[in-house]
Amino acid sequence: MALTKLLELLERLDEAHLQMLDLAAVKKQTIMDNKVDGLIDIMNRESKLMKLIGQLEEQRTEAAYAFLQHVGIRSNLNLNLTELSRLVFDPEDKLRLQQIQQKLSDTVRRLKKANELNQKLIEQSLTFIDYSLDLLVGRPNQDFTYHHPSDKGNSAARPGLFDTRG
Repeated sequence: MALTKLLELLERLDEAHLQMLDLAAVKKQTIMDNKVDGLIDIMNRESKLMKLIGQLEEQRTEAAYAFLQHVGIRSNLNLNLTELSRLVFDPEDKLRLQQIQQKLSDTVRRLKKANELNQKLIEQSLTFIDYSLDLLVGRPNQDFTYHHPSDKGNSAARPGLFDTRG
């Protein structure tokens, strides 16, 4: 039955998103431990999972169209799961569809939260790296007012930890 295939694909989509959620937790720890090689590995695994999710999403769309045709709708409507559930008349199938919809929605919401946290951690890491570089190398304090080129006495900038003038 077309609905069974759709439900199976939704289950597989949820499983793939759960794997992404697991990777997000590992990624969080990797970012906090400042392990760049581990982060690259995780990003490669995420890329493969995203490709799988894209394929599953295409199959889900095809299964949704097949279900629509099975219930007598010949147009290729792009219906969401709530709208599709209105076309399911068997109470058990309808309940199963609503449960997987809720489960998938919850997983995607949790994944979005984890990704937002990881993004903030990466931004904080980059800010810290930039600050550390400023401390080590030192940035010249730029004055935004005009000074005559021969007046060099007042512009003694504090050098950084390393003297770059050699």
